[in-house]
Amino acid sequence: MALRMWASSTANALKLSSSASKSHLLPAFSISRCFSSVLEGLKYANSHEWVKHEGSVATIGITAHAQEHLGEVVFVELPDDKGSVSKEKSFGAVESVKATSEILSPISGEIVEVNTKLTESPGLINSSPYEDGWMIKVKPSDPAELDSLMGPKEYTKFCEDEDAAH
Repeated sequence: MALRMWASSTANALKLSSSASKSHLLPAFSISRCFSSVLEGLKYANSHEWVKHEGSVATIGITAHAQEHLGEVVFVELPDDKGSVSKEKSFGAVESVKATSEILSPISGEIVEVNTKLTESPGLINSSPYEDGWMIKVKPSDPAELDSLMGPKEYTKFCEDEDAAH
């Protein structure tokens, strides 16, 4: 009984939902990821980058879902200021304790700012992926590219389907 209570409270803390089990020794758990960190007002790429378009500038970073899968980010490689990015082309990389992943630009445009804080504090991507952990700001060359990106509901469904396939 104590094991079941511990498992239940741990599952709640980790946002897992427990299923009733017929076995008294090994309770079964079905993992149902919580995508509460998918934010309204952002657009999402299927490569797990987000875009926040405000005025003539679009801010780009990686999603909370992506950073959760990467684990602790230990190094970030970003482009120089005043360069350009192309849709679905690499503009940098994120190295975690698990792997190194390329970061793909969800849109094309001219880089107007790079988040230099990430050089000294790459963990900002883990602790604040949508605020302090942004990567670059871009002046979009084709604002219509934003229309091809997913909204929050579509991205949540995409992540659920992707996780279920793995």
